[in-house]
Amino acid sequence: MKNTRSLQKNYEFQRVYSKGQFCTGKYLVLYYLKNAFDFNRLGISTGKKIGKSVVRNRMKRIVKENYRLMEDKIPIGYDLVFMVRKSDDLPGFWDIKREMRYLLKKGNLFDMEKVD
Repeated sequence: MKNTRSLQKNYEFQRVYSKGQFCTGKYLVLYYLKNAFDFNRLGISTGKKIGKSVVRNRMKRIVKENYRLMEDKIPIGYDLVFMVRKSDDLPGFWDIKREMRYLLKKGNLFDMEKVD
């Protein structure tokens, strides 16, 4: 990911949660906050209610890959945190892609002119 770095420290996540805005969907919650950098910072959070570590890590990989594919359509200068929500059925790659696109549009973070 060329224009994105990771959020790693707990206080960075807490800052986005407390000062940022959010959009909710069936499988994900998107928290976003404008930052002062010329790159985006991405955080992915999954709770223990999602499942065992294998399931949680799979969900993180799916979200990260979908973000990588959409990265060039997202404006620069935001902290983004995707939080995976507990649901009855385990979402697949395309479910997460559809949901991420919906949440980014809802937060005005998806450049429609760059859409495939």
